Amino acid sequence: MAIERLVEPTVAENDSEEEKIEISLRPVTFGEYIGQEHLKNNIRLAIDAVKKRNDGTTLDHVLLYGPPGLGKTTMAGVIAHELGASLRVTSGPAIERAGDLASILTNLKDGDVLFIDEIHRLRRTVEEILYSAMEDYKLDIVIGKGPAARSVRLDLPKFTVIGATTRTGSLAGPLRDRFGIIHRLEYYKEPEIEQIINRTAGILNTKIVPEATGLLATRSRLTPRIANRLFKRVRDFADVNGDGIVDREMAVRSLELMEIDELGLDPADRNMLQLMYDNYGDRPVGLTTIAALTGDEASTIEDYYEPYLLQMGLIARTSRGRVVTEKGKSHLKNYKNKL
Repeated sequence: MAIERLVEPTVAENDSEEEKIEISLRPVTFGEYIGQEHLKNNIRLAIDAVKKRNDGTTLDHVLLYGPPGLGKTTMAGVIAHELGASLRVTSGPAIERAGDLASILTNLKDGDVLFIDEIHRLRRTVEEILYSAMEDYKLDIVIGKGPAARSVRLDLPKFTVIGATTRTGSLAGPLRDRFGIIHRLEYYKEPEIEQIINRTAGILNTKIVPEATGLLATRSRLTPRIANRLFKRVRDFADVNGDGIVDREMAVRSLELMEIDELGLDPADRNMLQLMYDNYGDRPVGLTTIAALTGDEASTIEDYYEPYLLQMGLIARTSRGRVVTEKGKSHLKNYKNKL
């Protein structure tokens, strides 16, 4: 079922320390949200237009897609804040039955924002109810069974759905067509990642030198979530093995301990590349075969490993499958030589 969250990130007493830190790091406004300038400009324009009209209309439904960790959930919170609306958070797998969605929708209020993470994993029966809810703000439900069954249409408050997915191609056409604003979140540039790391260091009251910031940025896979995760681990290392200041030496030693290489690859990434090359050489290999080699789910490889490896040119996709590129082979060789 859905979890309601306030527009402003709030910390509950029963939250773990890690959860409290994660909440404190999330931007709340467009000004705090670093990167994705094209997306921010377009969303800000749409929000300003809604506010200027002031005729009771709501922001068009928004679909955000792209690799994990780029800020789709955070952007949903920023949009709700900028609209001055309450944010309801749920996910596709959590809505198991049509009745679950009906319960969520009937508890919304005018202007609310409903964020559905992993929206591509909604069941088809649930999707069908969402169609009319998004388009007409109506809810069609069936009461009773058999010959006595009857359909009832309920009015819903006007709300905005924000959907997030790593697989826009897996969305049903009718659902995708109901989103008026569709944007892809791109990988960040290294200077943007440096800004995010410095912002995180400031919030966590940790001193970090520019050389360490640059080093972490190059190994964060151009992804804010990973940048923050690496920073927190390096901060832990500096607290235990130094004076708490994150300098280049502390960053290097910590990253070596985590086996994060110069391109941000971890042991799982390198293992996948090595298995592909050792077993298939320069021949293409299918996704299901890679999954069998690594022991991971095919969806995990497609969603988490593959996008960055493709972005960095370490693998390539062909009509017959994936293949390790010359750059990928060279990276594996250089990493082995440094051990």
